[in-house]
Amino acid sequence: MNYQLAIQIIILIVYIVTLILFVKSYYKVQQALQWWSCRQSLKLFLEAEKIRDDLLQESFTIRRNLELLPVESRELSTNKTQEFLKKIDNFHQSLAQLSDRLFPVYLQDSLPFAIQSLLEPWLVSHSHIYFQIELPSAWRHEPAERSLVILRALEELLKITLSEALTQTSIYIRLEQKANLGNLLVKITYPDLATLAFYTHLPELDYLCESFKFLTSGKCVCHSKNLSLNCNFSW
Repeated sequence: MNYQLAIQIIILIVYIVTLILFVKSYYKVQQALQWWSCRQSLKLFLEAEKIRDDLLQESFTIRRNLELLPVESRELSTNKTQEFLKKIDNFHQSLAQLSDRLFPVYLQDSLPFAIQSLLEPWLVSHSHIYFQIELPSAWRHEPAERSLVILRALEELLKITLSEALTQTSIYIRLEQKANLGNLLVKITYPDLATLAFYTHLPELDYLCESFKFLTSGKCVCHSKNLSLNCNFSW
C-alpha cells in the first residue's frame, strides 16, 4: 500500500509540475504575442496619423487651389502649373512610400531586396552607426506572409536595440541559407559593457523571440559575447 501511494504521489507531482510548466509557457507566449500585436497596432496608428496629417491635408490643399481658380481662366500660368505639378509629384511620392511601408516592395519577389529596402532609411537616419550588410543576390521562394514577419522582426529588433543617441556602435547583418533553413544574423557591437547589459536585458527581446518562433515555427536566440549582442533568426 505504501508503495502504491508513493507511486501515486510521484505521478501527482509530475502532473502538477507539467501543468505549471505548461501554464508558464502559455503565459510567456501570450505576453509575447500581445506585445507583437501592440507594436503592429502602433505602427498602423502612426501610418494613419501620417495619412491624416500629410496626405489628406496635401490633397485638400491641391483641391482647394483648383477650386479657387477663376472660372474664366482657361490657361494656367507657367509658375502655377509647375507649382501644381510639384505638389502632385510630392503627393504621388508620399503614396508610394506609404505603400512600401504597409507592404514592402520586393517582398513577394525577393527577401534580400526587401531587407535592403527596409535598411536604407536606417542608414540615413543612423549615419553615426556603422552598418555592414551581407545579403545574397538570389534567394529561395518565401511565402509573403512569412517574409513580412521576418522583415517586421528585423525592424522591431533595430527599434529595440538602436537609438539615435548611440555612438561608437556597429551592426552586422547577414542573410544566408543553411541546408533547408533560412538564417538571419544580427550582431550589434556596443561601446561598453553597461550599454550592452542594458539592451541585452530588455524584456522586449524575449517578446520578440517568442513572437517570431510562434509566427514562423522557427527559432530565435539572442545572447551576448564580448561587447556584442547576437541575435539569430532561423526558419
